[in-house]
Amino acid sequence: MPAIVILGAQWGDEGKGKATDQLGSTIDYCVRTSGGNNAGHTIVVNGEKFATHLLPSGILTPGCTPVIANGVVVDAGALFREVDGMEARGVDTSRLVVSANAHLITSYHTTMDKVTERFLGKNQIGTTGRGIGPTYADKINRTGIRVADLLDEKILRDKVEAALDLKNQILAKVYNRRAIDPDQVVEELLSYVDRLRPMIADTGLLLNRALDAGETVLFEGAQATMLDVDHGTYPYVTSSSPVSGGASTGSGVGPTRIDRVIGVIKAYTTRVGAGPFPTELFDADGERLWEIGGEVGVSTGRNRRCGWYDAVVARYAARVNGLTEFCLTKLDVLGAWDRIPVCVGYDVDGERQDEMPMTQTEFHHAKPIYEYFDGWQTDISACRSFEELPKNAQLYVRALEEMSGSPFWAVGVGPGREQTIVLREG
Repeated sequence: MPAIVILGAQWGDEGKGKATDQLGSTIDYCVRTSGGNNAGHTIVVNGEKFATHLLPSGILTPGCTPVIANGVVVDAGALFREVDGMEARGVDTSRLVVSANAHLITSYHTTMDKVTERFLGKNQIGTTGRGIGPTYADKINRTGIRVADLLDEKILRDKVEAALDLKNQILAKVYNRRAIDPDQVVEELLSYVDRLRPMIADTGLLLNRALDAGETVLFEGAQATMLDVDHGTYPYVTSSSPVSGGASTGSGVGPTRIDRVIGVIKAYTTRVGAGPFPTELFDADGERLWEIGGEVGVSTGRNRRCGWYDAVVARYAARVNGLTEFCLTKLDVLGAWDRIPVCVGYDVDGERQDEMPMTQTEFHHAKPIYEYFDGWQTDISACRSFEELPKNAQLYVRALEEMSGSPFWAVGVGPGREQTIVLREG
């Protein structure tokens, strides 16, 4: 049985949770491998909408074991608020497993995130202020706090005090903020121990044994390719690796064990936060996409910037991730247009480029080169097969598939679990 990676092929918010849920009945483990509670998925089950933030989407699939793996940064308070919210709605969360090696977001991480972002002024990155970046920075600087540290109070206290030695100097002398009391941080973290202890596991071992036993493991990406710290639109990126390679480092499962890599991509494009976005619209079409698509962040509540489909980004995502297939979402949103532009290349200072520009400057200067496709101007949300789609919708899908660098596995025509047209079996 396979190991499957599902990831975002644009700037996030593509509908990865829906794609994960589509495979739900066939998977035994659903694994988050990167990011924190700055990401979110919306899943509609039997007309009921669920939003996940830190929990894997597999939490909604009976019999599936949801795993928060080592590459994730965990805000324990946010985790248990989400767990409590799910349980209040009748969702069983008893199978949830958390990696002992996942790093913890503390109160001082969120404080550093917020004061640093404000200090940057017009050069702000557009972070969520939830401590994600500072936690990953501490991880790389080897001053982080891991889930396993909660099980040894002496180690926890030593690590918190060491981390705050420098941070308190920065808070006081650079940002004119009050120093943070290490005892308060330790007390808060220890308040989660009793509830978290039964969930803690060596998740890398757990997942490899599951694959050895022939079980199906799905690795669920957070954020997306263009937000990857190495391969995205740096510095306007997240602090982790949401590309397919990050699924291995973020879980402890080697790349040779991965069978499918599915890139989820919208029939148009959105992004949240600052940074370049060649097809972004500032007109009535952009407002229309935002309104019809309901483009507001699940975790952040921030409005998403909207633009037309970018085939250059799609080809780049296919290459960087080694995609075996795409899942196209939100095709139904485009039913209101009589003509739909698609970006097929960029004009960069008078020269055409059909692949991602090499430098940040070039990408900032990139202007989209469009091809235009006839719209279908009808509601397609009730279509359940490709043949039921209007002819122009079929032509649009096939054109995107041809120019995007990987075959299309499925097409979404609405938010519901049943509103997905599978084009080919995996």
